[in-house]
Amino acid sequence: MVALAKPIMPDMLITTHLEMTSRAAFRPAYVNGTHFSINRMKTPDVSFYRFLYGAVGEQWRWRDRLLLSEEELYNVIADSSVSVDVLYVHGVPAGYVELARQGTDTEIAYFGLRPAFFGMGYGKHLLSHGIAHAWSDGARRVWVHTCNLDGPHALDNYTKRGFSVFHVEKKPMPMRYQ
Repeated sequence: MVALAKPIMPDMLITTHLEMTSRAAFRPAYVNGTHFSINRMKTPDVSFYRFLYGAVGEQWRWRDRLLLSEEELYNVIADSSVSVDVLYVHGVPAGYVELARQGTDTEIAYFGLRPAFFGMGYGKHLLSHGIAHAWSDGARRVWVHTCNLDGPHALDNYTKRGFSVFHVEKKPMPMRYQ
């Protein structure tokens, strides 16, 4: 087995903030099939959430939720303004989308797939599901941020679904991502 080279860490963290301020801007893209489903995590389960967060975010160096204690993380995912919808493919958890309502705004706080499920259209499907849920829940603005540590297709997926860039921030790479 050949070991893959570790990606080179960029010197700068470039964070792109995107928003959708009209439901009319939403361009959903769904995958057809009966072999997958999306289910809401109705009971806050810190262990399962940590599994999802790690399985989806490890390769992108997601760290923020790993820094929270079990009680802090429970309080986040148990908050009535937060929803976590899990994509299952053939009964296996494949990814998730986490929404956080903030007044009339809804943030896509976390979104992603496990690597085994890349390239099959599930990302655009799950993102479309999350956006549709935000709009049907009364959002007047849906927003998200992505960065140069996220998947190479993240920004493209967001813009194809109808998001527009409203701010780009550049700063030295924080130590927690190195």
